[in-house]
Amino acid sequence: MNISYNWLKRYLNVPDDAETVAKNLTSIGLEVGTVEEVQTIRGGLKGLVTGEVLTCVEHPDSDHLHITTVAVLPSDPNAAEPAWGTPENPLQIVCGAPNCRQGLHVIVATLGTVLYDGDNSFTIKKSKIRGVESFGMLCAEDEIGVGTSHDGIIELPTDTAVGIPAAEFYHMENDALIEVDITPNRSDAASHYGVARDLNAFYKAHGVNLTLTKPSVEDFRIDNAAGLPIEVSIENPQGAPRYSGVCIQGVTIKESPEWLQNALRTIGLRPINNVVDVTNFVLHEMGQALHAFDYDKVQGHKIVVKNALQGQHFTTLDGIEREMSDKDLMIWNANEPMCIAGVFGGQDSGVTDQTKNVFLESAYFDPVTIRKTARRHGLSTDASFRYERGCDPCNTLYVLKRCALLIQEVAGGQIASDIIDIKANEFEPWHVTLTQKQCNELIGKELPEETIKTILAALEMEIAEEKVCSECGLKVWELRVPRYRVDVQRSCDVIEDILRIYGYNNVELSDKLRANLSYSVKPDSTALQRRISEQLTAQGFNEILNNSLTKVAYYEQNSVLPLDACVRIMNPLSQDLGVLRQTLLYGGLESISRNVNRKNADLKFYEFGNCYHYDSDKKNEENPLKAYSEEPHVALWLTGNKTALSWTGTPEKVSFYMLRAYVENVLRRMGVNVERCAFEPLTNELFSDGLIIRAVNKKVLGFIGIVDRKLRKQFDIDNDVYYADLLWNELLLQNKMYKPVIKDLPKFPEVKRDLALLVDKTLCFGDLLAAAKQVEKKLLKEVFLFDVYEGKNLEAGKKSYALSFILQDEENTLKDNQIEAIMQKLQKAFEDKFGAKLR
Repeated sequence: MNISYNWLKRYLNVPDDAETVAKNLTSIGLEVGTVEEVQTIRGGLKGLVTGEVLTCVEHPDSDHLHITTVAVLPSDPNAAEPAWGTPENPLQIVCGAPNCRQGLHVIVATLGTVLYDGDNSFTIKKSKIRGVESFGMLCAEDEIGVGTSHDGIIELPTDTAVGIPAAEFYHMENDALIEVDITPNRSDAASHYGVARDLNAFYKAHGVNLTLTKPSVEDFRIDNAAGLPIEVSIENPQGAPRYSGVCIQGVTIKESPEWLQNALRTIGLRPINNVVDVTNFVLHEMGQALHAFDYDKVQGHKIVVKNALQGQHFTTLDGIEREMSDKDLMIWNANEPMCIAGVFGGQDSGVTDQTKNVFLESAYFDPVTIRKTARRHGLSTDASFRYERGCDPCNTLYVLKRCALLIQEVAGGQIASDIIDIKANEFEPWHVTLTQKQCNELIGKELPEETIKTILAALEMEIAEEKVCSECGLKVWELRVPRYRVDVQRSCDVIEDILRIYGYNNVELSDKLRANLSYSVKPDSTALQRRISEQLTAQGFNEILNNSLTKVAYYEQNSVLPLDACVRIMNPLSQDLGVLRQTLLYGGLESISRNVNRKNADLKFYEFGNCYHYDSDKKNEENPLKAYSEEPHVALWLTGNKTALSWTGTPEKVSFYMLRAYVENVLRRMGVNVERCAFEPLTNELFSDGLIIRAVNKKVLGFIGIVDRKLRKQFDIDNDVYYADLLWNELLLQNKMYKPVIKDLPKFPEVKRDLALLVDKTLCFGDLLAAAKQVEKKLLKEVFLFDVYEGKNLEAGKKSYALSFILQDEENTLKDNQIEAIMQKLQKAFEDKFGAKLR
């Protein structure tokens, strides 16, 4: 939210500059992003002064140019020689304006002045025009940004003194724009007065007494109560608990006065007309949205607050036709809707140049209703921003009167009806009990009683009753907290307010350290996650972190991850964020696509994240959450080349086996006995090929797969993508069962033997590995597959596996007859079980 420093000073006599104010705001929880100097007119009219045309003659070589002499400094009788630019030594300036003449008082751009035209700028320099030297420029309105006219040079009043800076003549003030990042709970600070109120509390708490001035509405008078009859009916009091309004007759729609336009421009708003500008000004002044209706367009002179009809079409101010829901609150006239309540006006509901009479609305709408409507239609306006967070229901009448008075000031008119004020209920202050003991305990410091009371008073929290606690002897206060503080309804909320105004930095560190023994559950998930992260990062992976909210489209027509199993968002910001993810796969593919499109195609990613599922079979009225589940995963992605292009060798593509090696390293680090794991084939619409990883106890630990080409095409990825998904909770259980065994290094050498086997094409290496371990459990340490061949010189339907067997006896040196016997048993087992032949 943008705060104008000069505007802020209308309500609080701030003694500090904008930078200091920004630091103070940050210290009390209203974090300031930037402080920017703002000029009402770009360049601040520097170098521009008032002058007088002393002489004006036609240019001898032009039919439209004039040669003028101009005074831009007053005479100085005490000067030894007249200064350049005085009447005695004037500037010579060539001017082409048709209204240029002797005796005219003008605005002069002196040498070195920079003038702006949109994003372009040019500097006034000494020049020669048609052979005549010119030492400046006589300016039109649009050339210096004070208007839009280009009919001729500016004609100032004849009594205008010479040499007045243009910035002073046009009453220009430089300002500072303070960008405050308002948190969702601080709707009370979404206005200049709200910020001034917080700032006043800060200064008072630190011994500086300032004057907080709220604009008076005592001059509000009803001029003709029967002038503009209006009827208001509230059919949805839950959506509109309070609705106030008044009619103003005989307004004149025109441009706003300079002070109002400057205030709005400073905070980034475009002035429209005087009535609309006043409603915008009061919105940013007091934090309460208002809407001005053209009274003569309100059919039947009747206002009805009710919901829209389901499927009804309504055109908003931006010219877009929107389909309404029967849950959308709207402001109707006798026959049709005029605007979406608290969000956006209708195309025909606002004030135009022909408007003569106005119905002014000031209402309190239900925050939840407004929030859902704004999200449903993808609208975010200044009004909805405040209504969603909760406005002050007790402030509607004051703001209505304030706005009506300002409209009368800038647009004339009479108050032509009684004030309408319809309330569904009384809005009592929040009642909160605050104890001095709890305050000291939560803050960690004993604040003086007077300091607490000063802060409470500055924050407009009234002490209704003061008591003394019989147990501790400290004070107990019964507080009445104003309704605009929607986030302060408990004692801890009040204490937080006291602390932020007092200052977090003013609470000293304790000279005592208290600690207790803590027991961490084993295995420690956080520590293991850090360990795996370090391992993968050391192997060249980059960690990614994707949003848990994802697109509905990913799960439509998806048999592996059906849409019915998604956890849906009840009030999604968009379809791109409509459900919680069932897998980490799609987020990783989005990251790969984003990198590939930016010429970064060699990627190794990993991510730790939760996946979410809904099971309708587990739906239970007693426990609605039983149907929902959340489980952590760790995923890996490989694509592109293993190494970058280099003169040392040709690039090598990543492969499925490379990813499997990384996955097995992760499993080993988690204490999983990879050699005893089962790797089962996996194919589905997401993966063209892959493996399911099962532990010894048959539990699924995860899977490795090659992402299907059709799925890659959806993300515009041409290279193969290899993906692994591991179930983190299952890995933690495996780690819990893991018991490290320490033993001496073997003293006797290992022996390596090879076999080349002719086997069926359908046979997997894993089957041979399992059979080999069954044959020899003690001396067979490892089995490697170092070559696979399919092609010429082999029988149809056959392939060749070349295997290496590592044998080792940890107590004796293996003898040839032992080795030969083991190899024969292995060969026989392969022949009997798989029909393998020795090549």
